[in-house]
Amino acid sequence: MPFNIPILLTWLRVALIPLVVGVFYLPPSMLLHGDQNLVATLVFIVAAVTDWFDGFLARRWNQTSAFGAFLDPVADKLMVAGALLVLVQLDRVNAVLAFIIIGREITISALREWMAQIGASKSVAVSSIGKIKTAAQMTAIPLLLYHEVIFGAIDTHVWGEKLLWIACVLTVWSMFYYLRLAWPLIKEKAGSLH
Repeated sequence: MPFNIPILLTWLRVALIPLVVGVFYLPPSMLLHGDQNLVATLVFIVAAVTDWFDGFLARRWNQTSAFGAFLDPVADKLMVAGALLVLVQLDRVNAVLAFIIIGREITISALREWMAQIGASKSVAVSSIGKIKTAAQMTAIPLLLYHEVIFGAIDTHVWGEKLLWIACVLTVWSMFYYLRLAWPLIKEKAGSLH
């Protein structure tokens, strides 16, 4: 397993995930409710920044590796799934939305793994729809974690909910986009089994 700064940042992201969830289970004597929101938001933002930074550094320093390429999306999906599950538990996110987003991640991960096995991983490379979906999702989650009104006017819950709905629509759209790209190969491989 290679060990360098980009991979260290990815491992840091994995380590931060339990903190995002865990702060909401601390007793009030350790962390007040409003403080829980703030700490979880800040930890999530730090984790999200490491997501951008590890990829940037890996490319800049030419330290990309097969292990890093495996670990990075796993860390991303764990981060999003962990945050969404705690938001469902806190009744800030509809469970159906969380299911659609997490279900899509599992489906596309499995599709990418299968496509890589048959040597066609380029067919399901990240699209611009996927990037917009990720941006909406990574903005919505900290807003929903914070769950307060800021500057006396901006309700972070309302804005977070709107962005998560946008992310959810783009999630379904991008899933069908990837499946449509992969469909000719899926049909071809299914046909060769008969």
